[in-house]
Amino acid sequence: MGATIKDIAKRTGLGLATISSYLNGGNVREKNRIKIEEAIKELHFEVNEVARGLKTNRTKTIGIVIPELNNIFFAEIITEAEDILRSHGYATMICDCRSDIEREKEAVDFLYHRRVDGLIVMPTGTSDPGFQKFLRAGKPIVMIDRKMRDVACDCILVDNEGAAEDAVKRLVQAGHTKIGMIAGPEDVYTARERQRGYQRAVRETGIVCDDSLIARGNYTIAGGAAAMCRLREANPDMTAVFISNYEMTVGAIMEINDLGINVPEELSVIGFDNIDFAKASVPRLSIVTQPTAKIAQEAAETLIIKLEGKDRIMDAEQQDVDGERTTVTVTLKTGFVEGRSVRALNNKV
Repeated sequence: MGATIKDIAKRTGLGLATISSYLNGGNVREKNRIKIEEAIKELHFEVNEVARGLKTNRTKTIGIVIPELNNIFFAEIITEAEDILRSHGYATMICDCRSDIEREKEAVDFLYHRRVDGLIVMPTGTSDPGFQKFLRAGKPIVMIDRKMRDVACDCILVDNEGAAEDAVKRLVQAGHTKIGMIAGPEDVYTARERQRGYQRAVRETGIVCDDSLIARGNYTIAGGAAAMCRLREANPDMTAVFISNYEMTVGAIMEINDLGINVPEELSVIGFDNIDFAKASVPRLSIVTQPTAKIAQEAAETLIIKLEGKDRIMDAEQQDVDGERTTVTVTLKTGFVEGRSVRALNNKV
């Protein structure tokens, strides 16, 4: 015969009301939650999730919508977030949109009808693919790496503009005055932020500013290679380049090798993300790094807090109030790993 809630009560010393509240999705003290979950595991108690979901209108499932599952940035965040959610009793349903807006709309609609309790999203486009119906239903959304003007939800961002500005200024400090940039798609929030950072650095330092020094890619390896080729053809005297995305960094380095350009003797390079790739490159690549583990932690914990109604002091850049809904925007700082891919043309570094 299987264990009952009376067995859990006996094992934990807690009242039946407390245990019933936990099993039905109610709020219990953290120390009591831990006791109950340990007892459930030890006693092999089977929770009827279907019955609980019907009673509480909660499924203990979180939907995750991403543009590309094979993108290392998104994959690292999902892995970390899933571990945190699982530790709080939530399962996940992951939808890979393959950077297709129609697939994204279908994924959001699918998750809505699957009655997930909330969403963690990294939108593909700039328009709402159906998030409003989640918000109208009182289901929380946490958006990563993006902001949408008409979607009032919590956002976990990285200071992309500051990261790009810092990278370009490092090249300027090394004596470079003609610096190219491989930028992302114009309709992607992070791409616009990083391009603004590049342009601000160029403007503030007074170095060469020319539209031909910006080549746009599509956040893919092939896109990075093609952009690097165009950039080099238009600017044969360019001495440095900042590449604003990991996949495009890989593609650009491949194209640089194919063109027989020596790094950093002929061209200094600063890339974006993936320490392992940076270490494997010859010479070792200097890169901007994003705090993927921290992004995942903030996203998962923010969603859990909204779902479970817990209080938390957030390290937030700002809090926005939209009617009765309060949203939080957290902006995290990037890091920088110094490699050997930047040549000093002066004695400043």
